[in-house]
Amino acid sequence: QLRLAESGGGLVQPGGSLRLSCTASEFGAVGFTLEHYAIGWFRQAPGKEREGVACMSSSGATTDYADSVKGRFTISRGNDKNTVYLQVNNLKPEDTGVYYCAARFSPAEIVLGFVPDIYDHWGQGTQVTVSS
Repeated sequence: QLRLAESGGGLVQPGGSLRLSCTASEFGAVGFTLEHYAIGWFRQAPGKEREGVACMSSSGATTDYADSVKGRFTISRGNDKNTVYLQVNNLKPEDTGVYYCAARFSPAEIVLGFVPDIYDHWGQGTQVTVSS
């Protein structure tokens, strides 16, 4: 069973940066990688629906971003092939929320977009709070 674990959240002032990580593992498997999984990063603020902010194809060559984060957020894969990152820069108070990574097995070179139900695997989330 694929497991995702987010980390890197915290309290940051407006204009600050964080690097969120999502590490994958599979119970009972050695050397598991996310090599054939498309990835999405989502966030959920209190009282609001979960929204997608970034997504990436299985190779990492194709990415897409929500308009609200374009130019500030960057999704990428780690060299170890079982970690994905979300670099978040120039943070704003409205970026506050719990950030989740999600994955779906998808070897094709496409991004899966920002509909949460498309993704099969989710982490528990990491809290990002932007406040002065």
